[in-house]
Amino acid sequence: MRSVTYLLWLLLLWFTGVRCETQMTQSPGSLSASLVDTVTITCQASENIYSSLAWYQQKPGKSPKVLIYDASRLADEVPSRFSGRGSRTNYSLKIGGLQLITVYKVEIPLPQCYKP
Repeated sequence: MRSVTYLLWLLLLWFTGVRCETQMTQSPGSLSASLVDTVTITCQASENIYSSLAWYQQKPGKSPKVLIYDASRLADEVPSRFSGRGSRTNYSLKIGGLQLITVYKVEIPLPQCYKP
């Protein structure tokens, strides 16, 4: 009986299209500047994302490049003027010693839904 109930529950979830989405709000959304000392970009998640956050830089005509992963880990060959921090729902990227900033955006891996 228990397995039948479990199967019906799974079918109900599948037919109703249950999905899990974390909403991300970044401020500012994009940035263009020159000769700026330090810039901080913030990002707020709609729920705890457990530091599963990456910051990317995308220059015009180029593929996105990972700057920071796991909220605060500096990717290989990324200058130390980039630093990330945060936890739970609030994160930030600090960029120091800027000369020409292009466009910065934030992305996170999609979280998985778990039901106890």
